[in-house]
Amino acid sequence: MIVILKDHPNEKQLNNLKAWLGSMDLAIHESAGVNHRILGLVGDTSKVDIDLIRALDIVEDVKRIQEPFKNANRKFHPLDTRIEVGENAAIGGGGFCVIAGPCSVEGEEQIVSIAKAVKAAGASMLRGGAFKPRTSPYAFQGLREQGLRFLLAAKRETGLPVVTEIMDLSQLPLFEEIDLIQVGARNMQNFEMLKELGRLQKPILLKRGLANTLEELLMSAEYIMAGGNERVILCERGIRTFETYTRNTMDISAIPSLKALTHLPVLADPSHATGRSALVRPMALAAAAAGADGLIIEVHNDPQRALCDGPQSITPKEFEAVMLGVNAILNATRKGEQEQAS
Repeated sequence: MIVILKDHPNEKQLNNLKAWLGSMDLAIHESAGVNHRILGLVGDTSKVDIDLIRALDIVEDVKRIQEPFKNANRKFHPLDTRIEVGENAAIGGGGFCVIAGPCSVEGEEQIVSIAKAVKAAGASMLRGGAFKPRTSPYAFQGLREQGLRFLLAAKRETGLPVVTEIMDLSQLPLFEEIDLIQVGARNMQNFEMLKELGRLQKPILLKRGLANTLEELLMSAEYIMAGGNERVILCERGIRTFETYTRNTMDISAIPSLKALTHLPVLADPSHATGRSALVRPMALAAAAAGADGLIIEVHNDPQRALCDGPQSITPKEFEAVMLGVNAILNATRKGEQEQAS
């Protein structure tokens, strides 16, 4: 349920209203939109008398929210959320953030050199897998704790905040210095993990499962937010369909759909979505044009010899071309928005 307040409500009456709602064990999320100030009510609102609240002098209207996700709902929070990551990066709120790096950390020299290259091309965060979920138990599983140490070494060298995936809650103590914790597609509905991450005050990058709906993705975000951690970033990384030419099918429509449904930032991962390096650039441009808040792209200095996901990795030189194209798309769309507004 949301309570839409009139302009400049009487603060005493507003405090009395919030105290009364709080007495019914309802959590109150207050936000200010462009034209309205809103109280979002989370909990059992069946006992709330809508007509009684609507009759108050400070109330413009009261509406019930039908969607099961409350904290993530744009109706609760009309403005886009901006999430600070590390000391010098942010995702959402009108900016565009690019996260780049190898699928897996293979050595200190490798990750540091790639970090320097992607930073020079315009990336604002470094990705790299230390713990790798692989379909085959015989495939490279990552360098684990040593991989985390190499990632942090690259962070010290370049200043880039680091992003890496957690596989199990037992690994959580190792992620204390990691700036952005990624929950991969396989763990999107690991609800015990999501609840534990909800107790942190650290940004979480939540990837859509390969066979999950947008509502299921938002409900997974809700698990984290219900625990008190509202710093959640969503990622479209492709879904499984009957098509076999690409690794997955990139759902471009998910980006504007999510932007309409939620205030949370939305990233796109064209590398995992297609599994083909030649498709990374066009899908990155499409995601930028569709309104994504950023991209996460796999970049490797020698994709043919990569220990993990080489076919979908692009070189630093190719990443430079992606960044040039993305910036051109962003400039064009922003110019179009400004002309439309005027």
